[in-house]
Amino acid sequence: MFKSMSTTLLWRGLFAVAIGIVSVAWPSITVGAFVILFAVYAFMTALAEAARAFNSDRAGPVVGYLLLALLSAAAGVAALVWPNITAQALTIWVAIWAIVIGVGEIAMAFRQGETAGERALWSLSGLVSVALGVVLAIRPDIGALTLATVFGLFSIVYGLVAITLAIQGRRAVRAVTRPTTPVVA
Repeated sequence: MFKSMSTTLLWRGLFAVAIGIVSVAWPSITVGAFVILFAVYAFMTALAEAARAFNSDRAGPVVGYLLLALLSAAAGVAALVWPNITAQALTIWVAIWAIVIGVGEIAMAFRQGETAGERALWSLSGLVSVALGVVLAIRPDIGALTLATVFGLFSIVYGLVAITLAIQGRRAVRAVTRPTTPVVA
């Protein structure tokens, strides 16, 4: 079991490092890939909603599901026709998410029972999230490339950690499975 887990970790780590290197070296390709993935997701959602519409036995949900299917299909087409706008829209979505999370973390700093250190960490992480969100909202065009680069750096670090854990796991398996020689006294 441990050997297969370490093999899985090793492959995940190698794959993450490769993805990270591509993301850092060619962030525009990564942004394009995100847009295409979003379009594929939108088309899959459209198909799922259409399937739900035709499996419903009442008229009301059929119309709603068909409208959702059309909206999802339109989003997929828009993503492919206007990839730059889609990348900027995704970046603005991340900006809004970062601001909301940051405000929530700042609010967490003022809960009762928090130590001064915990309050400082919550406040600091909240301020960093809000700052990231504001920067991305101001310049979503540059933000998309920056997000791709940060994603690449994260993938490289994650991959290296996974590879290290895989190596440690293999060493642990070898240490456990080595035959012990009897000690002659």
